[in-house]
Amino acid sequence: MSKPGPSRGPPTDQLNAMFQGTTLRDSGPKLVEITSSRSGTPQSRTLPNPPSRPSSAISHDAYPPPNPAANPLFMTLPYLRDLLQTKTSMDQDAVAEACMRYHSDPLNPLYRLNREAHIEFLEGGLGIDEDGEQLSPGFVVLDASRPWILYWCLIGLYCLGVDLAPYRERLIETLRPIQNYNTGGFGGGNGQTSHVAVSYAAVLALCTVGGREAFQLIDRVKMWKWLSSLKQVDGGFCVCDGGEEDVRGVYCTLTLISLLGLPTGLAPDDVARLKRQSEEIQQGKRTGGWGHDPKIVPQNLLDGTAEYLHRCQTYEGGVAGGPGGMEAHGGYAFCALAALSLMGEPEVMLNKHLNLPKLIHWLSARQYAPEGGFSGRTNKLVDGCYSTWVGGCWALVEGALNGSQKDELDDDESEQRKDEGKTQTAEEKLAKEAKKTEQGRGIVGSLWSRDGLVKYILGCCQAPEGGLRDKPGKCVAPE
Repeated sequence: MSKPGPSRGPPTDQLNAMFQGTTLRDSGPKLVEITSSRSGTPQSRTLPNPPSRPSSAISHDAYPPPNPAANPLFMTLPYLRDLLQTKTSMDQDAVAEACMRYHSDPLNPLYRLNREAHIEFLEGGLGIDEDGEQLSPGFVVLDASRPWILYWCLIGLYCLGVDLAPYRERLIETLRPIQNYNTGGFGGGNGQTSHVAVSYAAVLALCTVGGREAFQLIDRVKMWKWLSSLKQVDGGFCVCDGGEEDVRGVYCTLTLISLLGLPTGLAPDDVARLKRQSEEIQQGKRTGGWGHDPKIVPQNLLDGTAEYLHRCQTYEGGVAGGPGGMEAHGGYAFCALAALSLMGEPEVMLNKHLNLPKLIHWLSARQYAPEGGFSGRTNKLVDGCYSTWVGGCWALVEGALNGSQKDELDDDESEQRKDEGKTQTAEEKLAKEAKKTEQGRGIVGSLWSRDGLVKYILGCCQAPEGGLRDKPGKCVAPE
């Protein structure tokens, strides 16, 4: 745990210095910064062409492109089946049979992304359609999720190569009244309490459209003070004032700190607040975090956070919403893995704070055949949303296993490697390869089926009218 440092002058001067990057940010724990080369000038959004690789680049043949041919794995039910029939098992069979029909269609062996239909669907979620700028009545119940709808639609359009500059002004004017300028953070809608999840979505939406005026909307000082107030003595974060404490709060908070370049020091009032909480826990006046030593008091926003996430891993190997016997969940697992990766390199943080073999075992069980998609929990049906959450876990796990990779060599390094190769003996080459193996470097092949997921998303989840559903037979938008 970090120890309190020496006095740094009056609180006002200290705060100004922190946001100029001259104090706690330089001396205390640091997050991995999410940087962007985006300038204030609107840029056209087009899908980039893949960069050409020199012959000396590391081979990525471990990640082959999806195979369009019909794979028997996704066309037949599992060989091992429980003879006991329950409602869950019957629902499972119904989904599996529906997916098999899509996978085995001889007239459509390779599905394509219906780009134009998806663009129209996403623009409809932003209130842009041929009937005028209005949303369907089904969106009324989603008023507290307004920033999420904006972010999901905008990031979808960005991934489809749409220029987002025309949306910038409307987004800013929509988010401006839901930012709580007195307390900090964003609420889900007008007059609503600030919440880290919708603040995360609002900031990501602003980052997606880019531009100086979008970033200037965010009150960084108030955001930092508000996030400090959510820090808990056991290392976690609450999602809002008086709200629940879970891994969502950790991930969303660390993302906001990293994206906005906030200092990791705690506001002075919150250092005192955490000391009082610690004393009350020791005196039995309040309950403390499960498995946490209340005598250890955080001195900054990152203190105890990695240890908190460690305590969230369950006996199954997955990650729960919080410590203490809760159920492992794909969304919570992503939040924990991504939060750890923001605090350091995945190969260091994931291996240090999680039981990686058990996590891989649990994640492997999340992909089903013949469906090809992911489930979020044990004995649950596949759901398209876990393509993001569980799929994101796999990217971070593979990063932890592979370590840092240098894909391309500059000209000088290429020539140096060639010269070394000419002078090395066979024994020296073998010793060098053995050393690489000991260090665990190289490319670990895919630990899950990309073919299966591609087939599930494009075949089973893609709606002809645009949008994606969680499984065959489900709707894609509020009714």
